[in-house]
Amino acid sequence: MDEYNRGDQVSHSQYGNGEVIVDNGETVVVRFEQGIEECPKSRLSPLQSLTEAIVASQWHNPQETIAHTQALAIRSVNDMWGVFSLAKIKLLPHQLWVCRKVVQKLPARWLIADDVGLGKTIEAGLILWTLLSKNAIKRVLILCPASLVEQWQERLRTMFDIRMTRYTTEADTPKSDFWQTHSQVIASLPTLRKDHRNRHQRLFEAEPWDLVIVDEAHHLNADEQTGPTLGYNLMHRLIHEHQKVKSAVFFTGTPHRGKHYQFFSLLKLLRNDLFDPISATSSPTELQTQMKNLHLVMLRNNKQLVTDMMGKKLFSPVRVSSETYSYSAEEEAFYTKLTDFIVSGKAYASGLSIVNQKAVMLILTCMQKLASSSVTAIRSALEKRLDKITQKREQLQKAKNQKAIIEEFEDEENIDSDELNKLEEEIFELSLKVDLMEDEKPKLEELIEAAKLVKKETKIDKILEILETRFINRHVIFFTEYKATQSLVMSALISRYGSNCVTFINGDERVEKVVEENGKVKARVEKKERAAERFNSGEAQFLVSTEAGGEGIDLQENCHSLIHVDLPWNPMRLHQRVGRLNRYGQKYPVEVISLRNPDTVETRIWDKLNEKIDNITESLKQVMDEPEDLLQLVLGMTSPKLFREVFSEAEQHKENLNQWFDSKTATFGGQDAVKTVKDLVGSCEKFDFQQVSPLLPQVDLPELQPFFETMLQLNKRRIVRSDQGLSFITPEPWLVDPAIRERYEDLHFDRNCQNKRKVNYLLGVGHHLMNQALNQALDLSSCVTQLNQLKEIIVVFQIFDRVTSTQSNVQQVVAGIKVDPDNHQNKELLKDWELLKILNEQIEKLDKTGHANSPSINTDQILKLLEDAKYYFTTQWDILDLPFEFPKAQASMLLYPSKST
Repeated sequence: MDEYNRGDQVSHSQYGNGEVIVDNGETVVVRFEQGIEECPKSRLSPLQSLTEAIVASQWHNPQETIAHTQALAIRSVNDMWGVFSLAKIKLLPHQLWVCRKVVQKLPARWLIADDVGLGKTIEAGLILWTLLSKNAIKRVLILCPASLVEQWQERLRTMFDIRMTRYTTEADTPKSDFWQTHSQVIASLPTLRKDHRNRHQRLFEAEPWDLVIVDEAHHLNADEQTGPTLGYNLMHRLIHEHQKVKSAVFFTGTPHRGKHYQFFSLLKLLRNDLFDPISATSSPTELQTQMKNLHLVMLRNNKQLVTDMMGKKLFSPVRVSSETYSYSAEEEAFYTKLTDFIVSGKAYASGLSIVNQKAVMLILTCMQKLASSSVTAIRSALEKRLDKITQKREQLQKAKNQKAIIEEFEDEENIDSDELNKLEEEIFELSLKVDLMEDEKPKLEELIEAAKLVKKETKIDKILEILETRFINRHVIFFTEYKATQSLVMSALISRYGSNCVTFINGDERVEKVVEENGKVKARVEKKERAAERFNSGEAQFLVSTEAGGEGIDLQENCHSLIHVDLPWNPMRLHQRVGRLNRYGQKYPVEVISLRNPDTVETRIWDKLNEKIDNITESLKQVMDEPEDLLQLVLGMTSPKLFREVFSEAEQHKENLNQWFDSKTATFGGQDAVKTVKDLVGSCEKFDFQQVSPLLPQVDLPELQPFFETMLQLNKRRIVRSDQGLSFITPEPWLVDPAIRERYEDLHFDRNCQNKRKVNYLLGVGHHLMNQALNQALDLSSCVTQLNQLKEIIVVFQIFDRVTSTQSNVQQVVAGIKVDPDNHQNKELLKDWELLKILNEQIEKLDKTGHANSPSINTDQILKLLEDAKYYFTTQWDILDLPFEFPKAQASMLLYPSKST
């Protein structure tokens, strides 16, 4: 058998081409792309190195050499950026940047805290596709809120052709062996966190997950007093106790919820070697140390900085304004009675037991919120309560269950917003065993009679006026908290614009008591996906949504106008609503109108809140180099309980409202909050086009077409080109993959294609055909050639890490050095994507006769050229931001112009 020396090039039928590390006699240790392998010497074939080919004057087929180099460059670009992933949507620089940060080293542990609307599903799909197409990962688990499971599953399938299995409790039985038989699973975290029928044991006994993705990761909460939530406990056991997670990526728009302990507990799940909540909260020095480590684990992109590939900013500031209205005499009379009722109820509650006092206060708070939405909403709730009191058909749950409801309500940070609003209505309706005051029934009857006198609501009249003036002929989305108000708005729109003008979204996918065009009152039923489709397509001009439309639904395709019918008692909800329109793909500045009645205490509170929010924004601008929309982080740090208390208690303090408000909200947006936001944003990694653009690959799927066509030609296949794409008979060597068909028609490289049929014919890295073409090209031995149209000498280098213990998705990076043939001192570094562009130009100009020229060039001169190029390359490679600890470069290709001397 031949002896191999360190550095010799060899080929293996399974592992491809590699470099010898050491010859052990019968076996040889070889570094292949996927790692180090010790192989029987009989399974290896020697390959001619670049130097050996030059010394032997064996110049190779130009077409093969270019194809080989193209494949190296394509793999290098995609491994690092995922830019050639088979995404059926245009990719943005910040999304590519996130992909690069996550995939370049494995195992990966990252918290991605982007603003809403920047495409977290795309970022996740990009990461998944890049790693799956390389077989760097196989087992994937995605955890998200129950309401988003279907959306995650559908978007990954339609955008990336990643098909996740949805977890169901019915499918997970001891006999089914669910966790072993399904390798790519998406599950509801609220479902999975409960150990139903011993499922946790089955989960922990299964094979480890290569990657776990958690959406809305702030729900993985650990409180200093109350301890960890069930979701946190599950992830802690999965990641740390049982070590069943190799890589983990968490997504959340509100990473810091106002408490350092909770924030660093979340980070500890990812990196317990860097973060510890106990030490962070007990030592200011340790707190700063852990803050400084954020760049190792946290990525955050905000709307003000993200751009397109040319550096143009994508988002315009949201235009927010308000429209005022006044109550009619009938409305004024009703709200006066309601206020008296609530004040009397609170006075009555002060004499009750703690449990009943809390129950009454909770019910009265629900009354206030319902009334702030519409007279219709509160009247509906009052009538239901009175009816149940009168008929005595319902009884409140026992005291312990009543307390559980209250406790669930108080944990609203972890409750879906639409569910929370439903819970408020249910509490009001069900809490019949606790009287709100003495003689509650006759006072309820008085309230309902006063509500019946309100034949028209001035708020609705104002909405219709806006549609005829400021928002004339526009598509408009309306947000409200309650379904009764939703029905009221829909009925008004139908009366003015016709039955087909409006659709709706709510958690039940059903809305009651809609007055149709013919005057009949009916229920409407529609799935939210269908409603969104009708609205986005323009089939429906208006969409009326509860908070169920505030998350997980894109509504920006045909709309940039939003009206808040009512205002939730948490400013964060407003940002989530606006985020449905202010997201990538929005063509116009988003315009938002809030409705306000200056005579109400609620409006005075909102004025005070907005004033304080403006001051916070100014404070943030003063401490940050770039003014950013950081308000979401500040709002996320404030407990929703504070806002609820401010609104519910304001009526009692209206005589000294300003002083009381300032005292009540003293901690909201204070110096500690501003400092925390400054530390967060200043310490974590964030996309900056000016910094990233020198590395950002200016290529997309069309840059794959010259390579793919070259490989078809090398396989003697005739290509038929048309406006629809490429058609051909599949080369025989590619048919080893059973997923590949014998013939293809109309394959194309346009990910922005809107034709639904053509979307399924898209080619990119990860497609079975492209994978076969790349594998075949990478196995080619051609490495040195002469090109008639080439103007400069190009030396191609492959770079890898000498450290073999580090697992990485990026095993090799390719780059080139461009050398002036008339003056070898003039050199220029070529990134992998720049190299690919030059190769694509050359393949178009190439005389594809297959003839390999053997120019009369001094061998020693060329070898000296390679040596100089390598030295120059090692002085420049820092520009590439290589993901290697100890990089090593190897000259692997030489492209020589025919007119060189």
